[in-house]
Amino acid sequence: MAATRVFASRLASQMATKAARPAIRAPVAAASKRTITGSASPLQTLKRQQATNLLQATTRNAFQVQRRAYSSEIAQAMVEVSKNLGMGSAAIGLTGAGVGIGLVFAALLHAVARNPALRGQLFSYAILGFAFVEAIGLFDLMIALMAKFVRQTPDESPEC
Repeated sequence: MAATRVFASRLASQMATKAARPAIRAPVAAASKRTITGSASPLQTLKRQQATNLLQATTRNAFQVQRRAYSSEIAQAMVEVSKNLGMGSAAIGLTGAGVGIGLVFAALLHAVARNPALRGQLFSYAILGFAFVEAIGLFDLMIALMAKFVRQTPDESPEC
């Protein structure tokens, strides 16, 4: 039992020193000594060109978005109607922003009517409140536009 503990502690200390040691950089040093000259063999040049072409083809295919083919025009029309309904229902929140802006400036008018001496300070507070309410309205508009114009790719489609 004691031998097992000694072995385990030695193994743990060896792994800790290996993890703490920096990686050997011999391949990097060897690669930095190489110079690119015209004396490369034709086989090496061909391999480099093939690797470059393969990499370019892979990146081209990775960034191409496949269009989702719908089975009929009715399905395509239903998707467009759904997008329009989503945009319309998301845009309802803009009425809240309009009401909020109205309430901010109504409160400003009441406050200035009560104490005209604080007009400048109250106006700066009203502008701050207006900015916050307007930001919420812009976020809502952004969500509405995303519902209309961002389309779902086949990779992101939910599993049924």
